[in-house]
Amino acid sequence: MFTFRQYLRTHRYFLLASFLLPVIILAGIYLSIGIYPGSSRSILASDAFAQFSNFHASFRNMLLGKQSFFYTWNASLGLNYLSLVSYYLGGLFTPLVLFFPNSYMPDALYVVTLVKIGAAGLSFWLFAQHTFKLSRWNLLTLSSCYALMSFAIAHSEIVMWLDTFTFLPLVIWGIHRLIQQRRPWLLFISYTLLFISNFYMGFMVALFSGLYYLVLLFTQWKDVKHSFFPYALTAGLSVGTAMLTLLPTYLDLKTNGEELTKITTLKTEATGMFDFFIKNMVGVYDTTKYGSIPFIYIGLLPLSLCLFYFFVRTIPWQKKVGFALLAGLIIASFYFQPLNLFWQGMHAPNMFLFRYSFLLSFLIILLAGYGWEQLTPKHTPIYLLGNLLLLICFIVTYFVLDKSDTAYGYVTLSSFILTLVFLGLYALCTASMTFHVLSLKQFSLLLLLCAVVEIGLNTNGMIHGILDDWNYASRSLYTDPYPSIQSLVNQTKEDNTTFYRLENLDNVSPNDSINYGYSGISLFSSIRNRHSSSYLNQLGFRSSGTNLNIRYNNNTLLMDAFTGIKYNIASTPISKYGFTQTTTKGNYSLFENTDALSLGYLASTDDQAVTTYDNDNLLNQTTLMNYLSGLDLNYFTLYPIRVINTNNTTIETQGNQTTYKEVASNLAKDVTWDVTIPANTQAYLSLYPSNYNDLQSSTVTIRVNGTERKTQLNINGQYYDLGYYANETTVTFAASFYGTDQVTFQTPKVVGLDTIAYQEAVDAIQSQNVSMTTTNRGASATITTGKEQALITTIPYDKGWSVAIDGKKATVSSFKDAFVKVTIPKGTHTVVFSYLPDGFLLGLYSSLISIALFVFLQWLYGRHRKNHHPHT
Repeated sequence: MFTFRQYLRTHRYFLLASFLLPVIILAGIYLSIGIYPGSSRSILASDAFAQFSNFHASFRNMLLGKQSFFYTWNASLGLNYLSLVSYYLGGLFTPLVLFFPNSYMPDALYVVTLVKIGAAGLSFWLFAQHTFKLSRWNLLTLSSCYALMSFAIAHSEIVMWLDTFTFLPLVIWGIHRLIQQRRPWLLFISYTLLFISNFYMGFMVALFSGLYYLVLLFTQWKDVKHSFFPYALTAGLSVGTAMLTLLPTYLDLKTNGEELTKITTLKTEATGMFDFFIKNMVGVYDTTKYGSIPFIYIGLLPLSLCLFYFFVRTIPWQKKVGFALLAGLIIASFYFQPLNLFWQGMHAPNMFLFRYSFLLSFLIILLAGYGWEQLTPKHTPIYLLGNLLLLICFIVTYFVLDKSDTAYGYVTLSSFILTLVFLGLYALCTASMTFHVLSLKQFSLLLLLCAVVEIGLNTNGMIHGILDDWNYASRSLYTDPYPSIQSLVNQTKEDNTTFYRLENLDNVSPNDSINYGYSGISLFSSIRNRHSSSYLNQLGFRSSGTNLNIRYNNNTLLMDAFTGIKYNIASTPISKYGFTQTTTKGNYSLFENTDALSLGYLASTDDQAVTTYDNDNLLNQTTLMNYLSGLDLNYFTLYPIRVINTNNTTIETQGNQTTYKEVASNLAKDVTWDVTIPANTQAYLSLYPSNYNDLQSSTVTIRVNGTERKTQLNINGQYYDLGYYANETTVTFAASFYGTDQVTFQTPKVVGLDTIAYQEAVDAIQSQNVSMTTTNRGASATITTGKEQALITTIPYDKGWSVAIDGKKATVSSFKDAFVKVTIPKGTHTVVFSYLPDGFLLGLYSSLISIALFVFLQWLYGRHRKNHHPHT
């Protein structure tokens, strides 16, 4: 018997090469633009590097036992952490971050990215070696093309998707083993790991692999029909095993406001008839933002061999038709919105479009392998004819396109020429082998060399495309502030024994809280509690649309108190009533809020009076604070402001809308105002854009009292802090707008918060404060009340929460569909909150039963086979 050790000994160099070759190519290109461990640049693009670094830092904290696998207090008030892991962190290679401190997470992700790309190459080589009758050099060529396909590199900043490319070949190999050898273990394990690593990409691969199996079933009925029930059973049990994460995640997405996208158009946006050939040219990168077309390039050699597969007569026509239909379905999905959405779970993507397009790339290289098997000297004319056809298609595509049209401006002459050159080289190599100018080994080595150069050039194009499109962020933006911020956060932990929240006004990213380990409000994540974020948006924390983002910055003191913000960290002085500077570390200072409320407080059980009004967050804040305090106070007053100076700006006012237009392009629009602020007032400039979609990435820099703070207009809230004034003061302040030629707001005013009324309300609520102690996935408190009252918390409502009062289960309800609420009877009671993701226990039972059932069925099958086929 050929043992595993013998297999490794025989193929060890090719196994190593299939892993290292794509890693060396990618690392070399990164090095050429200054990305390597410890370099000035991060592995991740600007909008992703801190987000994913912080996510992975939080996973490291979990591995070290610093936070629960089920729940985190450190993401937007509190969040189901299991769901976050199942999308962002469930990959096989994520635990590698354990070997890096949190401050070096960009370097950890550099290693993880390269390992995932290398693992994809190794995985495909193993699959191909057991699937195709090709030399090991040819298999190395295919595996390198697969690992460095355009989709993988263009989306390399989305590191949680990269695991998929390791599991996809193993899933298809597992299907083959089940059909040919009746051995389902590889398929079962691969499917299970695929679903656990990322449920989203797992869905696409599961759909594709199911269709792939059906193609095999209907085109090779006699050979495949025996495997139908074993395949269905194996796939079903692998899903059942993965229910440990799949079920809680599904229920979380379903119950926390995730909605399916409505189909409003038949055709997808921006796609055209020449897209297939455009995106198969070498080094063509358009964008991974909106308006892109699918990334499908996997190399010109696989493409030409795939075409040869359909031309050569030695392959049965049934297989050709079956695979052509599968490829046609994927290509049709690029153009028809219902199909496009179906592949993506009926949920429109937020940028990074056509997320299933890698499946076409895989199908192309799979058919290329089958075609290459048939490439003999007598079939060379057919291959050359196919190459000529591709050559003509690329030429027609390039000259038909209007290069002056910005929609196709990314198709360069160099990409076109390189495409023609490499197609010619592959044709020349094949002809040389046919006429015995080259031996088979020389032919294979020359093809490998050409393919490596080609995919290297394409990878270089993808990396530079990301650089231009997103920019690889400076690693120092993440690492330099880390010691100072972490030191201040650690100090707050030492000073507190009960729960509190903190926010950094000058954060590295909105996900800083899960890196540094503090509870905050800001978050950017596809996994979020939309109900709580939506309500917070109505209270002035900007979180619009699908609530992917929620931002702390630019809200009022009332919301600091309500959400329990006890500390602010800032790199510049702040002037906020009740906040006092306590400590400074490096460029950052810590400010403590004496008016922060706790995690919970007692209030009237009748919360129907808390009406929520659309587009009036100040009224919503007033209503909420009056309900909690039992008072009836007015907190806010609007004050008109006077323009005293402008620079490069014209001002137009229509009704209640004011537009600020630039005079000279690409220069800031500066406006200076003054206003008289009454005594005992916290002042805010209100900038409410009339259309957030017109803002793009516009910024505003507010200057007041010698300090300034820059903000992106469409991300943060509308109230820009102008400081606290104990005495009546005339304040001069300025705004500098940059990024678009004009911006329009509801006519700006200054909002004044009466700090005397504010303090009266906070004092009243503090008398009803419930001091709560938190654990990794729970909270507890001892409460004394003279009458039945509602315990209102700022814990985001989730069906995973349960409450016990004096050891007896109590009913958990929600406050405004956003926060956990429970009714507390009269008297003194011990209240214990605990969290377990909804569906986790059922998912756990499903996993255990599925594993046990699969093992038992394999034991039965093995016993049956031994009894009836003793010599096999």
